[in-house]
Amino acid sequence: MIKNHKFLLKASVASSLIVLTTGANALEKPKSMDEMWQIIQAQQKQIDALLANNTEKTAKAAPESKPEVVATKPTNEVKQLERKTDILSQEIEKLRTNLAIPEETKYKSAYGLGPAASKIYQVGRGLSIGGYGEAHYRANVADKGNNKDSADLERIVLYAGYKFTDDILFNSEIEFEHATSGEGSEEKGEISVEFAALDYFINPLANIRAGLVLMPMGFINQIHEPPFYFGNARPEVEKRIIPTTWREVGLGLFGQITPEISYTSYAVNGLDASEFSSDGIREGRGSGSNAKAESFGFVARMDYTPLKLAGLSVGGSTYLGNSGQNEEFNGVKADVFTQLYEAHVQWKYRGLEFRTLGSWGHINDAALLSAAKNQTIGSQNYGWYTELGYDVLPLILTDTTQYLAPFFRYEQLDTIAKAPVGFADDPTKDWEIYQVGLHYKPIPNVVVKADYRNRVAKQGKLSDDFNIGFGFIF
Repeated sequence: MIKNHKFLLKASVASSLIVLTTGANALEKPKSMDEMWQIIQAQQKQIDALLANNTEKTAKAAPESKPEVVATKPTNEVKQLERKTDILSQEIEKLRTNLAIPEETKYKSAYGLGPAASKIYQVGRGLSIGGYGEAHYRANVADKGNNKDSADLERIVLYAGYKFTDDILFNSEIEFEHATSGEGSEEKGEISVEFAALDYFINPLANIRAGLVLMPMGFINQIHEPPFYFGNARPEVEKRIIPTTWREVGLGLFGQITPEISYTSYAVNGLDASEFSSDGIREGRGSGSNAKAESFGFVARMDYTPLKLAGLSVGGSTYLGNSGQNEEFNGVKADVFTQLYEAHVQWKYRGLEFRTLGSWGHINDAALLSAAKNQTIGSQNYGWYTELGYDVLPLILTDTTQYLAPFFRYEQLDTIAKAPVGFADDPTKDWEIYQVGLHYKPIPNVVVKADYRNRVAKQGKLSDDFNIGFGFIF
């Protein structure tokens, strides 16, 4: 009888340990803190039921024993089981009360942001830290003049996000450019907030975002982490026509209309037409720094990712808004209604990566601006590019996790596609760019890049350049 009693007790302990182990493993990747506590409560119920069963079996197995003896023997096991449950409860409480930083992260883009910037969406509660950086060496091949060869730690970026509840979170990006700041010149370095916004999740169909938001246009403006675009320099079309990194203070909605269709839309402070130039609208960005808000703009984007064709994404975006900011140009107030449209296609299939994007813009009152600025500001501008890369390493090494893709990109752009009446065109702003290079990732978080760009202007000379650099995310 005593042997049977010991066997039953050992079996119960083993069963309890299995239950606890299963529960502990389940806690490794919880979806929320509430679910974690549900696991603990379920464990406690299983332990209580198990102990009650053990006591009943012990009493039947040793009826000649005294009651206090029957009660004493399982008490030691009860203490061990309760101790294990208490340890798990304490660990869960630490996660609830302390800043929670996930140890393992799956780098996946969410809600239009880059993979590293999306880490906050994987956190149960608390703090998330991420970031990226990039550096390169540039050698100008011809017509050096003032374009000297350079080596630049172009940017170091920190993402900091905090998840207050399952429905409310804050996310931000702080960028340090060119390794220094405070020398009185933007080109020599600056510290900027690239975005800082609160998200309020209501329903998959419609959620709210407010703060300094990235304008949802093109590929690079939202996802500009170096492992996820070819070349050391971002495409010129997505710098001069779509002015990355373009951010404004605003409020809007984002969500999924269907599993295949997503959208983002914001109302934001308008551009500042007084900063427009023959190089485009780029300098008219407010960037959240005491931005003028006499005029407002509206931006919307939609993307279609068909489930039946993996890796394909098709979409477009539109920006509309006045840029006059209640200012006078040569003594005349003007709305300077500004339009910008873009459409894009991306397909990633196995080792193949293909992108193409086109953008067209229109500026009202361009003649008035040109007279006030004493330079031709295009009433129309346009740009487009296409690129193709292919990961060749799987053809050479089987089962490799590394990545090596030769790529080619062609760009065409003109910031003065149409000059306003009475002003001359500037063919030095009409560019074509041919670019070839290599994109190597020893691991998904780190990239080494090399590329050569042949830049040609319709009039005037642009130097070719060779670039080599590296980037990373964490």
